[in-house]
Amino acid sequence: MSDEPLRPDDCDNPASNPDENDVTAADPQWLSDAERNAWLDLAGLLLRLPGTLDAQLERDSGLSFFEYMVLGMLAEQDGGELQMSKLAVLTNGSLSRLSHVVQRLERQGLVRRTPCPQDRRARHAVLTDEGLARVEAAAPGHVAHARSLVVDAVDAADLEAFGRVAATILDRVDAWQRG
Repeated sequence: MSDEPLRPDDCDNPASNPDENDVTAADPQWLSDAERNAWLDLAGLLLRLPGTLDAQLERDSGLSFFEYMVLGMLAEQDGGELQMSKLAVLTNGSLSRLSHVVQRLERQGLVRRTPCPQDRRARHAVLTDEGLARVEAAAPGHVAHARSLVVDAVDAADLEAFGRVAATILDRVDAWQRG
């Protein structure tokens, strides 16, 4: 193989593509037109959908999407209680971000933090009655909005495939973050 970096038009020639493990930032494997289009569509979705979800929830319920996810994940737990590190995983947020959001929700009386009985170093987030009422009031509008933007926009097979693709990508992101 040549020492020259790959050019975008080289991607159509499989012989010019090195094994994916050999590709570095200094020797990128450029995206094909189809890959680039899919990547740009995904990037657009990642950049625009969260703002749309936030705007609806803020307007109708005074919650951000992440705050809604925190309250929603707690509402799904027996007793409305979960260890903070497990809640971070369920909400796809960092423990640091979750701590800031839970602190804000705590000031609003929507959650409270308690010591973890099994691990004195850990804390639990506990949904209050007011928090449960708030997430239950927000849920119908949020679900209708999410359904109109995502679920009803594609057929069932595409939605199922999208879920598998998203899970695969999230697994890779998690592995990369763990190093």
